[in-house]
Formats: sequence, structure tokens, C-alpha cells
Amino acid sequence: MATSRFDPSPLAPRRTPEEQARDRDLGFGSVVGRQSRKRLLNRNGTFNVTRAGLGWLEALAPHELLRIGWPQFIGLVAGVYLLLNVLFAALFVAFGPDDLLGPGIEMLGGRLSQAFFFSIQTFATIGYGQVGPNGLAANLIVTVEALVGMMYQALATGLLFVRFARPRANIVFSHLAVIAPYNDGLSLQFRIANERRNEIIELEAQVLYSAMEPDGRGGTVRRYTRLPLERNKVVFFPLAWTIVHPIDAASPLNGKTREEMATAHAEVLVLLSGIDEMFEQPVHARSSYVTDEIAWNARFMSMYLPSESGTDVAVYLKRLHLIEPVR
Repeated sequence: MATSRFDPSPLAPRRTPEEQARDRDLGFGSVVGRQSRKRLLNRNGTFNVTRAGLGWLEALAPHELLRIGWPQFIGLVAGVYLLLNVLFAALFVAFGPDDLLGPGIEMLGGRLSQAFFFSIQTFATIGYGQVGPNGLAANLIVTVEALVGMMYQALATGLLFVRFARPRANIVFSHLAVIAPYNDGLSLQFRIANERRNEIIELEAQVLYSAMEPDGRGGTVRRYTRLPLERNKVVFFPLAWTIVHPIDAASPLNGKTREEMATAHAEVLVLLSGIDEMFEQPVHARSSYVTDEIAWNARFMSMYLPSESGTDVAVYLKRLHLIEPVR
């Protein structure tokens, strides 16, 4: 039987040009493109996006504990640990004064403190032998607490191991980007360096220029343009790297002033990806520069100073952010 030209189903209507354009969006979405006046990407690499509507279980998912900082992680683990032991201590107290017996029970203070420290010993499977459960109810609580303790310690240990073991790119971005001389014209430049001693290979940079532009219908829309770089990839990254975008006639920065970029809520998005040589795993880093973080008529100062031995190449990371004015 001869086949005819494909006829779209009513459940899959023909896509309009606007819908097809959204398929080529960079991931920020049309709502962000039309409404957002804030910077999209913070200097530390986080996005200015608030996720609402999640349940408390989704908000407390274990992978969220990999994202927070070390002080928050340690504080949360310690807080949950103390809270669980207080709850089990309250259960021991609630079932009567004879639930816990032993020769050293009077040394632990009042009933609540006795139950709390016994809960700590049970939770951590220490078992000094000074205090023991008495009766069916107390032994059932001990059974449940032993199970909860093993699961909690396994979870906390696993998260701690992953936080230490997972590869992360600790790349430092210069505080400012500069509009600096380049050949016979100008260029946008910023500088990066690896703060750790591990090596990153096959490091690739993508730089996007984002700004609000007229949409042709009386409104504005945020558009994204990829900026061609003098060099977008390095095989090794042992030193600092000054990433350069030449501002030529085809560049969206050509002829732009600081005031025009500020009015358009311009932002330069930087996306880095490479391979951690030690773990042989991909790593990523990102940041951005808004108008107030771009210095006109300036250039970076040298980071390479003579070393004490006179033979090694010395890179002074504290000079990563130093700039000087140029005519």
C-alpha cells in the first residue's frame, strides 16, 4: 500500500516559528528572556532562580546536602543527630522511671539527661554497660533506635565521603573584566586561574553576551549571542589564562558604551568545562560579569614574577585581579 505524506496528528499541532525558536533557547526560557532584569548568573556560579512548589521531602533530598557549604552541612548533620537523640530520650522518659536501670544511672543526672546519654550510647553503638533497658517497651525503643542509628550513620558517612571524593573545579575568576587594547582595536578580557594543585586538561571556555533588545512588537526580549574567542580551548591549565574576545565589526559589543550596556541589562556569561586529571572526571565552572564589573580602558597586570630560585615559573594568584588604566 502506497504511503502518503505524513499528516500531523491533532494531538501534535504544527509548531509556530516562535515555538521553534524556543527550542533553540539556551535553557533560560522565554519567561526569563522577557521579564528578568536581574543578573542571570551570580559570580559564584549559582543561578538566580527560585524553585517553589516542592514538598519537604524533595527539599531535603540527599543530593541537596552535596550542594550546601561545609558549615551548613556540619551544622545540619549535628542538629539532626541531637534532635533524634532528644526524641528517643523523651520516649524513654515517657514509659516510666524504671525503663532504664543500672549501677551508674545516678551519675548521669536527672531522668532526661540519663535517657539522653543512654540514647547517645545506643545510637552510636557504644554500650558502656552502666545503663541498660528494662522491660518490653524500653527494649523495643532500643531496637528501633539501633536501626535508625545505623541508617543515619551510613547516610552521613556516605555524604561525607562523596563531598570529599567528588571532583570539583576550584577556578578563580578575576573580579573585573576589562575592555582593553587588542591588536589594532579593542577586546573584552577576563582572567582565570586554578586555585588547586591538581591539573585540569582539555579546558574549554564558552562566553555568551546577554542583553535586552527590542522584539519588534513594542516590547523587549533578552537575547543571547555567543562571543568568538581568540582561543576557546587549552590542553593544559597549569598557569593563568586570559580569555579574550576581539571586538570587531561583527561583535555585539562593537560601539557599545557603558551606559548602553547598563540600560540593556547586559551580562557576559562564562561557562567552563574540563577534565580533572587526578579523577579523570569532567568538571565545570561558571560565572558572569555585569556592566558594573567591566572596566573600560584598562588591562591586566602581570602575574608572573621572578621566583626565589630564579628558575621556576612563579604565578602569584593574588595578582589575578590587578588591573591598570591605559590610554
